[in-house]
Amino acid sequence: MAVTLSSTVFAISASSSLKARNYGRNSASSSAYSVNRFPSNNTLYACPSISRKLCRVRATLLQDNEEKVVVEESFEPNTSGDDKVKGISGEPSDSSSSNTLERWVIKLEQSVNIFLTDSVIKVLDTLYHDRNYARFFVLETIARVPYFAFMSVLHMYESFGWWRSADYLKVHFAESWNEMHHLLIMEELGGNSWWFDRFLAQHIAFFYYIMTVLMYAISPRMAYHLSECVESHAFSTYDKFIKAQGEELKKLPAPEIAVKYYTGDDLYLFDEFQTSRAPNTRRPKIENLYDVFMNIRDDEAEHCKTMRACQTHGNLRSPHSYTEDDFEDESICALPEADCEGIVDCIKKSVATPTKQKQT
Repeated sequence: MAVTLSSTVFAISASSSLKARNYGRNSASSSAYSVNRFPSNNTLYACPSISRKLCRVRATLLQDNEEKVVVEESFEPNTSGDDKVKGISGEPSDSSSSNTLERWVIKLEQSVNIFLTDSVIKVLDTLYHDRNYARFFVLETIARVPYFAFMSVLHMYESFGWWRSADYLKVHFAESWNEMHHLLIMEELGGNSWWFDRFLAQHIAFFYYIMTVLMYAISPRMAYHLSECVESHAFSTYDKFIKAQGEELKKLPAPEIAVKYYTGDDLYLFDEFQTSRAPNTRRPKIENLYDVFMNIRDDEAEHCKTMRACQTHGNLRSPHSYTEDDFEDESICALPEADCEGIVDCIKKSVATPTKQKQT
């Protein structure tokens, strides 16, 4: 399992990149370098004046109706990036040494994340080799933690007047709401029946929360990448389970909580965490346990897409902020960068300029 996750996270999806170019967009990995190299004045650059269009990130991690998730390498080093990233004067925004340092920092962040994720996976593989529902209970307890951590740090920024962003809070809360229902489903299936499983999941979650809060405050990019690794592993785990147990799952009834969550009347939060698609475009059917796990697996893929987009600073936007036509309009430009990235950046800006909160 660990080898699968590591190879998946670092695999570069060539087909996704080609699709992005065909639609006239650059990949999120290229924009991660380019957006941050423009002078930071928290204003939206006009698209026609930039050599390459800054368009809203749309996920290329998983195509609809495909069973295999393809996770691109986050912040892929782009050898031609210096030619594309130029200011209005035509001069490069950063020196090549700064670009090289940034690439090494990103590689280091990713390596640490992969090591941490692989270490936990090895423990889970050993303890839950043949206890699937218990394993899923532990996974879901862990997977919802980052979204609590992100919101905690964002609320702290709001308290100090450094950054107010409704879209980030809305999407992360919707993600935690989705993961909570995954957890409730696993509890209804008996995944938390053993005291040891509850003890392990809760204590991993406690330390994971503290670690993620610190990581997110220092480097949101690294924290989002770690969460992408966790969600990618969750997708892979559910995908393998469905392929191995699919026929048996079709004979079992769906838990009541799953039917209520996926087919209820109020699906606002269900649409909110799926930032790559327009609201009301995904309405699951739940007829048996197989459908439940199919939708949980697809939810994890949507989390991967959102976490991937978040690694480009300032790109996250609530899907309800757009009209349905906007998702097909390739001329929509990116939002301006968020007020501040990490806590160091927040403090610098609060000292350098008068505090002025704004709701985005």
